[in-house]
Amino acid sequence: MQPRFTFLRVLAAAALVPTLALAAPKAAPASARPSKQYSIEQFMATTKLGGASFSPDEKRILFSSNESGIFNAYTLPLTGGKAKALTQSRTDSTYAEGFFPKDERILFTRDQGGNEQNHLYVRTPDGKERDLTPGEKLKAQFMGWSQDDSAFYVLTNERDARFFDVYRYDAKTYARTLVYQNDRGFNIADVSLDGKWLAFNKPRTNYDTDIHLYNVETKELKHITPHQGDVYFAASSFDPASTALYFLTDQGSEFKRVARYELATGKVEDVERADWDVMYTSFSRKGGYRVTAINEDGRTVIRVHDVKAGKPLALPQLPEGDITSVTISDTEKRMAFYHNGDRSPSNLHVYDFGTKKVSRLTDAMSRDIDAKDLVDAEVVRFKSFDGMEIPNILYKPHQATATAKAPAIVWVHGGPGGQTRKGYAPVLQYLANHGYVVLGINNRGSSGYGKSFYVADDQKHGREPLLDCLEAKKYLSSLPYVDAERIGIAGGSYGGYMTLAALAFHPDAFKVGVDIFGVSNWLRTLQSIPSWWESQREALYKELGDPAKQEQMLRDISPLFHAEKISKPLLVLQGANDPRVIQPESDEIVQAVKKNGVPVEYVIFPDEGHGFTKRKNEVEAYSRMLGFLDKHLKAAGPAPVN
Repeated sequence: MQPRFTFLRVLAAAALVPTLALAAPKAAPASARPSKQYSIEQFMATTKLGGASFSPDEKRILFSSNESGIFNAYTLPLTGGKAKALTQSRTDSTYAEGFFPKDERILFTRDQGGNEQNHLYVRTPDGKERDLTPGEKLKAQFMGWSQDDSAFYVLTNERDARFFDVYRYDAKTYARTLVYQNDRGFNIADVSLDGKWLAFNKPRTNYDTDIHLYNVETKELKHITPHQGDVYFAASSFDPASTALYFLTDQGSEFKRVARYELATGKVEDVERADWDVMYTSFSRKGGYRVTAINEDGRTVIRVHDVKAGKPLALPQLPEGDITSVTISDTEKRMAFYHNGDRSPSNLHVYDFGTKKVSRLTDAMSRDIDAKDLVDAEVVRFKSFDGMEIPNILYKPHQATATAKAPAIVWVHGGPGGQTRKGYAPVLQYLANHGYVVLGINNRGSSGYGKSFYVADDQKHGREPLLDCLEAKKYLSSLPYVDAERIGIAGGSYGGYMTLAALAFHPDAFKVGVDIFGVSNWLRTLQSIPSWWESQREALYKELGDPAKQEQMLRDISPLFHAEKISKPLLVLQGANDPRVIQPESDEIVQAVKKNGVPVEYVIFPDEGHGFTKRKNEVEAYSRMLGFLDKHLKAAGPAPVN
């Protein structure tokens, strides 16, 4: 699935095939007022985990963890025990891709200081590491294995920094051959297991995309989704038999569904629908199971389809929360997945199809934190200025009451087109734990709420979506436990832009702003996008504006050119190696706002990019954020209670 362009690193209905919807039980009542507040060090001591790959003997599982303070690759026995670190990087985040199917080698990726120029590496059992994609200023991506496990596929933009070519690597010698030279700006979505087909996505806009099929043997390229108007088509996965391509589309509908294209005949048929957007669908290696994820009102619902038996799987009920990131072993005897809730971070589990037993392998929560002191997030909605309904995720501190009104933050996600979702969010829990009401707004243009809502912000940035944030302040002000005189705005990436825009274009609306690597000058940002985003350039310009043709419009919506209006305290956090929102974006807005005599704090992280991947930097960033809010928002004092 081709995601919408983003500056920021992210109702089960009847289906046409049998499914199992893995849903959570009803939320438990909120716990009592917390007895303890926790430091950011304690919140960040919670371990972040991701990925899952079974060892060839299916006795261990490979995953990524920041247990050491930075992401590295680890393995863990399925019987439990202590995780073993396979990589030891102390400077650059390392993410596991998977075991080799027949031996103990692993593949992993690593960039340099957050610059997003990931290389693909192999690690042998003796601990030696080899860069399979050496060179300067290139980005590589692992694409999967051949059917007989003799080779694997890799994307790299080394030939042309704008586009990714497809290479086939020999699993023994690492010798490679070029499979497809990408001169047309395609986004490569999948390679069939038999190696005969490539599926490409071609975006025109964020909501008008096409699929092309490439026959490796005949070198024929075929456009399989001709259509009129704006329709979303995105390849998701070939079936294991290499007879069909499964894809997502919203043709004739508000929401994305799963359809299938038969490679031999060109026949197209719908496969699966939901009352929300389908996020992806994929198969187990042998084709016995198909897994579909649905974006259901800000949470993930997983459906597992038993293709062989033609009936739902009878899995046991799990604690409250969501199942995500399902991986089924090659033998189809086991399934790995992550499970998380509002008050519990993602933990790795394994399910045995034979014994029906679920084993939890990790305990990611910081040992210092009692989950009862945290809060459950609530989905809430309000009507915006024009009547459009805006969904949000609300965090209410236990100590906030009508007689002890709390300060509040409108938290704006990244994107454009991102989404604030339910599930464990340590930074938002940290704020709530320290007495701040947090409203994670999904302003118009956010994903997950249908096509019309998704496109409602196009070329309206700094205007209608920003007005949603002002309406969010009004909604917060209406809550009996919120101090209407102490409401700030914060966000990262596009959310950082929205923060700056709110302070510049509506200078009296919010008391403070926290800008985390946000855009201040759209002209510069759109002209300096990473080279590997070239295939998205047209869609990006249609979403935000063309700097060559719409210079004045982009100046009008860029906070930097209106910085003289900013009169409220501002905190800016920035990674020095950020390739998406480069450091001058923050340097210049800070310089401009300081001229207004406004309190401005600025923190640059020399070893980070677009987002914080190192625990020490997370601690520094979010402790500075809380200190800033305590000083300039909370210290303003509560409003008198009548």
